[in-house]
Amino acid sequence: MCFEERPELSLIVPVFNEERGLAPFFAELARQREVRFELILSDGGSTDESAAAAARLRQEAGFPVQVVAGAKGRARQMNLAVPVARASTLLFLHIDSSFPDPLSFRRGLDALAGALRGGDGRVAGRFALEFAFDHTPPLPYRFYQAKATLDRPGCTHGDQGLLIGRAFFGEISPFDERLPLMEDTFLAERIRRAGSWLLLPSRIKTSPRRFLAEGLLPRQTLNAILMNLAAIGRLELIGSLQESYRSQHAAHRLRLTPMLVALSERIAALPAEERRRFWRATGGYVRANAWQIPFFFDLLWGGVSAGKGGRFLACHDRWLARLIDNRGGDFVAATMVRIWFRLTLLGCRRRARDERRR
Repeated sequence: MCFEERPELSLIVPVFNEERGLAPFFAELARQREVRFELILSDGGSTDESAAAAARLRQEAGFPVQVVAGAKGRARQMNLAVPVARASTLLFLHIDSSFPDPLSFRRGLDALAGALRGGDGRVAGRFALEFAFDHTPPLPYRFYQAKATLDRPGCTHGDQGLLIGRAFFGEISPFDERLPLMEDTFLAERIRRAGSWLLLPSRIKTSPRRFLAEGLLPRQTLNAILMNLAAIGRLELIGSLQESYRSQHAAHRLRLTPMLVALSERIAALPAEERRRFWRATGGYVRANAWQIPFFFDLLWGGVSAGKGGRFLACHDRWLARLIDNRGGDFVAATMVRIWFRLTLLGCRRRARDERRR
């Protein structure tokens, strides 16, 4: 490959202490065919041998590689890499991404070009998600995989990859550097409001390592709380956001109790009227996401295809969503969330006491 030839695609990948993950990732990229791409690694100040590993692999790679360095933070790292990218199309990836199809990049670029043809250029693509298990993924992971194919708010995340033209990215960028997490989700919703999303024809595989290290239930419980707080504009109530999302190399069993206790205390400290507004807004957010329950039923009974639900979701969208889209529906949802939150907090405290006794 002639490195002087302008690439069609610039891959932007934030890394931090990923010495072990670099070689498998380079090997995955080397399998891609019929596309000219470059790789830009944006290092957030790694303290392991990531820099040395990247330098060694760069010499052996069959594609151009650039390494930029700056302060830690995925949003900051990705924003730093964009100006040095040479291609007119960008693909933001995680280091633990892989592609079973060696034509994933080629087919993705062609699909995006087809969607852009005759339009205004405001289209971005994401891959269908698959968790990299050696066996059939457990049911919760299959639910997340199916949900990631839907074009609904809150269903598009960074582990699906983000394929976007530089001009469109310039309109809706940058990634929000104030956030140590969910910067990709926030950008995905800006894309949805300004343009449209395209489900690309290939699948992207991602490692379940964070869920396995932290625990699926505590991680997804915390993610649900964070998504709600972000949606209603109250992320400051979670306290230390950085603590809620550690770098992968430092991930271990997630302890919810300290965070939930602190959140409960901050909510209780709000003035009465502000506290009522908080719960009303929370009820509205949860009510708007009630579709996930019938979608789960569709998955159980085999009624889900890529990008679509089944008969349960169709009935929800046609009938139930209209019935509960009001203040009464918000009130019921808020009441249920408050009960769930108290029970979850009690359960966390009980488990914490049992662990101390052991």
